[in-house]
Amino acid sequence: MSTNASHPGRRELRVTVTDEVYEQLQALAADKDVPAEEYAARMLTDDVTRARFIEGAQEFIAEHALTLAEHFGPRPAAGDQAA
Repeated sequence: MSTNASHPGRRELRVTVTDEVYEQLQALAADKDVPAEEYAARMLTDDVTRARFIEGAQEFIAEHALTLAEHFGPRPAAGDQAA
């Protein structure tokens, strides 16, 4: 990983993918009218953001599970459906 001097606060990653994956990436990027590198950066950023959100949600649930169960009652049994 190296620092990208032209974009302070950003890092440049070098990854190797198969030709097939790169061709698919180029096609997806073309559909969005952006360069493949920018599209890949957006995908990676979105994936990291999603992972951080899920981790935070899991921590919240673990921290507040007892309070939520006391307020809303126990988890419904499998097969139970809302009315």
